Order: sequence, then C-alpha cells, then structure tokens
Amino acid sequence: MAGVYSVSQVNAYIKNMFAQDFALRRIAVKGEVSNCKYHTSGHIYFTLKDRLGAISAVMFASRRKGLSFRLEEGQQVIVKGSVEVYERDGKYQLYADGIELDGEGDLFRRFEKLRNELEEMGMFSPEYKQPIPRYAMTVGIVTADTGAAIRDIMNIAARRNPYVQLVLCPALVQGAGAAPSIVRAIRTLDRMGPDVMIVGRGGGSIEDLWAFNEESVARAIFACRTPVISAVGHETDVTIADYVADLRAPTPSAAAELAVFDASLFDGQLLAAAGRLKKALTARRDAARHELEKRRLSLRLYSPQSQLNARRQRLADGEDRLRRLMDGTLSRRRHALALYSERLDGLSPLKRISGGFGFVTGGDGKRICSAGAVKPGDRVCIRVSDGRIDASVTGSRILSPQKEGTA
Repeated sequence: MAGVYSVSQVNAYIKNMFAQDFALRRIAVKGEVSNCKYHTSGHIYFTLKDRLGAISAVMFASRRKGLSFRLEEGQQVIVKGSVEVYERDGKYQLYADGIELDGEGDLFRRFEKLRNELEEMGMFSPEYKQPIPRYAMTVGIVTADTGAAIRDIMNIAARRNPYVQLVLCPALVQGAGAAPSIVRAIRTLDRMGPDVMIVGRGGGSIEDLWAFNEESVARAIFACRTPVISAVGHETDVTIADYVADLRAPTPSAAAELAVFDASLFDGQLLAAAGRLKKALTARRDAARHELEKRRLSLRLYSPQSQLNARRQRLADGEDRLRRLMDGTLSRRRHALALYSERLDGLSPLKRISGGFGFVTGGDGKRICSAGAVKPGDRVCIRVSDGRIDASVTGSRILSPQKEGTA
C-alpha cells in the first residue's frame, strides 16, 4: 500500500497548501454574523454565513484595533484577513484582521462628509440646543405607525403618565422616500405645537438607518421650534439626526422615559413639597404671631393710655409722698407748737395773775414794770384773775434787791 500518512502530516500538508495560496492569504469575505462570542481573553469568535454556507472566524485581541464597532448577531459585514488551517482540529477558519459593516465604506464616507459640513455650519453647537420641558403634556412622535418603536413608546408613556397625550405623525423610516416622509412629519407636528417631539425608529443596519443621515432631515430637525429628542436604532447607532437634535436618546424606549415625566414620582414630589410648604408656612405664621405679640406689648407699653396710667401712678405716688411729708411736717410743727405753747403758758401774765399776782398798766395801756415809772396821782389799771381795778397812785418806792428778797 503506497504512502500512508499520519493525520498531523495531512493537516500540515493542507495548511502549507493554504499558506501558499496568495488569494487565501489576503481575502475579503462578506456574510452575516452568527454565534458571536466575546472571550474573556479579548478574542472574538463568530461564524460568517450566507444563504448557502458558513465559515468559522476569529479575531484575536491583538487585531481588535481593526474593529470600530461592536460585533453583533445578524450584522452584514465584510471581513478582511486570511483563511488558514488549524492543524489540531484539521479545520480551516477565517482569521480576521479587520471588519467593517457591509456597505459601510461608501456610506460612512458620506456620513463623515455631511457631519463635518453641518458641524462647520454650527448646526451641532450647544447654543442652539433647546431645553427639553420637564413636564410635557403633549408629545409628538415621528416614526413608523407599525413596529416596535411606537409600541415601546406607548407602553412606557402609559406606565409613567397616562395623562400625557401622544400625537403620532407616521412616516416611512427606511427605503426610498423615507427622508421626505420624515421631513413632512416633523414639519406637520411642529405646526401643531406639541411640548416635545420624538423622532426615531428601532435598530437596523446602516442602510436601514440611512434616512436619518440625510441632510434634509437634519435641517428639518434644526429648524424645528419644538424641542426634539432623537431616538434612532440601538445605543451603539449614531446618526446625523442625533447630532443636530436637542437631545439624543439611545433607544425609543429611553426617549419615552426622557419625554414623559413619571406621574407617581411627580405626586410624591408634590406631597413632599406640600409638606415643606406647610412646615414653612407654620413656622412663618408662628414667627409672625410672636412678632405681633411683641409689637402689641410694645404698643401697650408706649400707648398714651399706658403712659397716662404710668404718670397717674407717679402722681399718686408723689401725692402719697407729699402727704407723708406734710403729715410729718405738721406733726413736727404741732409738737414744736405744743412746746412753745407750754413755754408761753409758763410766761403768760394771766397764769401769774391766776396765781395771786396782778398785771399793772398805765393810763396809756403800757405795762408798768418799775415803781419808778409812776408818780403820785397817776392813774393805773390793775388786772387780776377775775377782773380789773382802776386806781390812783398815792406814792411809790423803789426797793433794793436785798430788801426785796428780805421782804
């Protein structure tokens, strides 16, 4: 039996054949991504398939710089690399050096060109961005009337706030005529004057989302007087509409969350605000009452009636002090008068007269204190305790003090 080879020899031979084939060393393969797995090591393992076949593929972590987006199931891609044999398993697979979305090359160049032009014109500038109203009551929606996007928006709006009115202006969101349809819907809703507008659709390929990269759609959003939330595709999808809109939402569901305020949360905020307001009003009322009471007491203190009462009280106190002073003075004066009266009484001629003495006056009524003051024949009046005696002097004699004392 001629030539028997081991499995490893056969695999090595086939691998060498693949390595010598120039077409397999630098090849670009187009297909749909399936069984995509990101390994913890950073490698990406996936299968590239079309309607009639499939090929295993791998992109090593060292080659990831050739990937500008996240690889996901169902994407149509073009993989550039080489086809080689893995000797251990005897299987061939595609080793990827770079991956791009199918059709992305020309479309991406168009996207970048338009984005740069509109940016230079200032259409992405923050000063042109309108604020999204916090409590919108009417939300306009530009999207397809059938599809996951409108259902997601309706469900989230109903859950968050059933009182918000949704106004749908249906439009084509992909294919021929999509861009003019979106522009007409935006302008129609803008004339209706909703509080905020959602413009978008669900996910898809770059071709499916291309209508939102058209300049006419960008200009319609920029000219819109209504604040616009863009919600195109998935979180990783970025369109020109996202740049020019007032706010970008990663998905239509997220746009509904941003546009429709949560009624239950709003009720809770209202209750909390009402509590704070009541507390503040109570505090202000108590402070006002305290201030009013303080002013009332001040008015009472400085009122004419209060001052009149105070002066009356001072007058009454002064009257009492004056009365006490007068009573004291009168008492002292009465006592002194009594003393003087006693002393005068002791010196009174009448008292002496009542003791057996007499009070002698001349004809002129003046007191005669000396015997030498009269001469014989003078008329005198002698007052005694029970009357008077008129007499005529017959003689007088002055006695010496010794003789008077002896007598």
